[in-house]
Amino acid sequence: MVVEWKVEAGLQPYEAAVEAMEARVAAIRAGAARELVWLLEHPPLYTAGTSARPGDLLDPARLPVHRTGRGGELTYHGPGQRVVYLMLDLQRRGPDLRAYVWRLEEWVIRTLERFGIRGERRPGRIGIWVVGPDGAEAKIAALGVRVRRWVTFHGLAINLAPDLEHFAGIVPCGIRQHGVTSFAALGLTTSMSELDDALLDTFGAVFEDRWLKPSAAGETRR
Repeated sequence: MVVEWKVEAGLQPYEAAVEAMEARVAAIRAGAARELVWLLEHPPLYTAGTSARPGDLLDPARLPVHRTGRGGELTYHGPGQRVVYLMLDLQRRGPDLRAYVWRLEEWVIRTLERFGIRGERRPGRIGIWVVGPDGAEAKIAALGVRVRRWVTFHGLAINLAPDLEHFAGIVPCGIRQHGVTSFAALGLTTSMSELDDALLDTFGAVFEDRWLKPSAAGETRR
């Protein structure tokens, strides 16, 4: 299968991104568009998934809050965080949501390995976790997916160098016992383009696909 790969320049409004995903999912389902991996950044905001609890929004006035249909609880998006939205047809790939989530996790883990970061799964805790020098665990990547008629949308977010202070306005993903971290907090000066290159390089090995590579201008090409 050939997957379109798009890297978006600038900060993308959240509601517009959701509308674009909705339209693409419908087109994929109708056989009128290719599957898509869409990389972007949002302005500072919180999103509340279908399992979000009101008490986990600690500072409602801090940032805009967007209710969304993805699974999961509250999370933060903002500059310096690579958001990856995947619109893939699981009817063709195999209608197995657990296998799909495992592949998302594996993709992040293999990408982090490129930068010397050991990302790990934790039973009962969604996302990818790292263990700091002090032994404390912190989340470096969040996952939140939705599936409509076996076409996926939403996806994951990797903390490259976001403002981690904004996470203080919520209980991220409903987990109070552990914090969040980033490439920058771990002492790495990785650029967004370097992270994108690693995501592109590791995608095929996990999802067994070819893709349309992005051009420098952010458009897609073969």
